[in-house]
Amino acid sequence: MKIRKLFVFATALLFISCATNPFTGKQTLALVPNSQILPMAFQQYNQFLGENKVVKGTSDSEMITRVGQKIARASERWLNANGYSGYLKDYKWEYNLVDDKTVNAWCMPGGKIVFYTGILPIAQGETGVAAIMGHEVAHALANHGQQRMSAAQVQQVAGVATAVAVSGENQQTQQIVGTAFGLGSQFGVMLPFSRSHETEADRIGLQLMAIAGYNPDEAANLWRRMKANSGGQAPPEFMSTHPSSDTRIANLTAWAPSARAEAKKFGVTTFK
Repeated sequence: MKIRKLFVFATALLFISCATNPFTGKQTLALVPNSQILPMAFQQYNQFLGENKVVKGTSDSEMITRVGQKIARASERWLNANGYSGYLKDYKWEYNLVDDKTVNAWCMPGGKIVFYTGILPIAQGETGVAAIMGHEVAHALANHGQQRMSAAQVQQVAGVATAVAVSGENQQTQQIVGTAFGLGSQFGVMLPFSRSHETEADRIGLQLMAIAGYNPDEAANLWRRMKANSGGQAPPEFMSTHPSSDTRIANLTAWAPSARAEAKKFGVTTFK
């Protein structure tokens, strides 16, 4: 009876808690509404800036803002042209460069962006920054953060249901089932889910950088430099939250012509 109630509750929750990904048209998990996510994201972003050294008034920091604004405008143009006018109404775009050797950049829900200085040598200029920026912004636009939070909640409910289902079994059986569920949900669901988000963000970001006037061919070159920087040290793809560098390079190379074609719809035919 407990299992049935949990199943009915979880199923109902999934049906009523969905959003539409504007770039794919697919229904996505949205158990946590943006009305809750965005205020938390903005607060965490401000806290992060207060605890780290933000670079201001340099050519690099100005480049981050300039590229970010171009990608934001490209996003709005694409969304408006595809029937999603007003999609960005709650976004509060902000672009900051942080003095940190970490090779990373990210975009929080609502358009709060950080680049670390450590990634700039690999970007090798504005077009490389645009490839990174497009990818990170794509995560926010496609509500990947919301989906990850929702998936974690579903995983938690499924874990409780599994524990209840074997609660009458001996301790050894409970441990075996619990371990199997943990490994199965992680390697069979959560990691592939994360990799699919990365792949989706790569494709969306490629289109955005092209619409913003940046050469989409450079995205694959960026990932060649990323691969070289890592020294080839990466876990097998099935154990990772991200696709392998080789997979990303192959995908980005294959998608570049379609990104150019998409940009042409917006009158962009020459690229920086």
